[in-house]
Amino acid sequence: MAFLADALSRVKPSATIAVTQKARDLKAQGREIISLSVGEPDFDTPDNIKKAAIEAIQRGETKYTPVAGIQPLREAISKKFKRENGLDYKPSQTIVCTGGKQVLYNAFVSTLNKGDEVIIPAPYWVSYPDMVLLCGGTPVFVDTTIEKGFKLQAADLERAITPRTKWVVLNSPSNPSGAAYTRDELKAVTDVLVRHPHVWVLTDDMYEHLTFGDFVFTTPAQIEPNLWERTLTMNGVSKAYAMTGWRIGYAGAPDNLIKAMDMVQGQQTSGACSIAQWAAVEALNGPQDFIQVSRKAFEERRDLVVSMLNQAKYLSCPMPEGAFYVYPSCKDAIGKTTPSGKVIKTDEDFVTELLEAEGVAAVHGSAFGLGPNFRISYATSNKTLEDACNKIQRFTANLR
Repeated sequence: MAFLADALSRVKPSATIAVTQKARDLKAQGREIISLSVGEPDFDTPDNIKKAAIEAIQRGETKYTPVAGIQPLREAISKKFKRENGLDYKPSQTIVCTGGKQVLYNAFVSTLNKGDEVIIPAPYWVSYPDMVLLCGGTPVFVDTTIEKGFKLQAADLERAITPRTKWVVLNSPSNPSGAAYTRDELKAVTDVLVRHPHVWVLTDDMYEHLTFGDFVFTTPAQIEPNLWERTLTMNGVSKAYAMTGWRIGYAGAPDNLIKAMDMVQGQQTSGACSIAQWAAVEALNGPQDFIQVSRKAFEERRDLVVSMLNQAKYLSCPMPEGAFYVYPSCKDAIGKTTPSGKVIKTDEDFVTELLEAEGVAAVHGSAFGLGPNFRISYATSNKTLEDACNKIQRFTANLR
């Protein structure tokens, strides 16, 4: 009898975490490494949020919390959804989890039976399909194209839906591509979903506040109120407020789903960290100036990286609408040979050789379900990004 669960044979380690760890290992060996693989803002958590956490400790807010979150945070989440998204979720229709990942996992554990299908547009965040597999479901991938901005097309979604479809996962702005749906683009998708009442929508809005120019963010239940009764709207404080290590994700959904997720979490971790929850209250209710500052910085970085990558031989980099990633194509580099004699056959070969030759760590697109591309996170300083892009330009120029 095997000791490890069969489910583990269906999943693989997170590629983004693996690349980040490899970069750390090389740095520990004395190599000069620029890591552009981690999806984490380089800014510090704003002082007012840190102060709220310190005050919570001093007040003795260090005990177990209700599984679904402290009441002040659930009220803040409810107000945030109304204020920023025009969505009416009562505090009792919200849940607080240990990061966005737990929101997603709780939802899948609560709803998926063996053979249930989850539609996931590619490229996708690496954890979506493996979570589905761990929970007994079947991921169904729908490829997008660089020509259509890496966005799910209504006709492709229509073809992918079957009687077994339980969820469609939407992530805008997207990790890894940075693509974000305009109101009209999202309306085309929600029009399809309205016609299939057995399909639920899981919308990952984690990068909501990181959109650029005059782009206006919208979310599915806001676009199509008829979908409210079968939508899980997920968000968190990690990206917008530079609070990745605080591990607070949250969601709004109809009562029956929230109650099911609450029950799962009660047998899993119970409530999220009490101190981090009080910090999140301040993040949502307090001054929002930080968002504008970080957004401007990220937009400048995006423009720098896209410009420099498009000057690199064999690369083509579209301009994303949001998040802090670019997803350039390295299609024209496939089949080329490095100075060391290595033939680049895949996008994984490309990023592996880039790391070995120039010490720049990126993540191959096939890890996100769609290549030949690679993902670069520009959540680091302009100087670091300029150095990294110069190295990428040198690497591609040396390919033959």
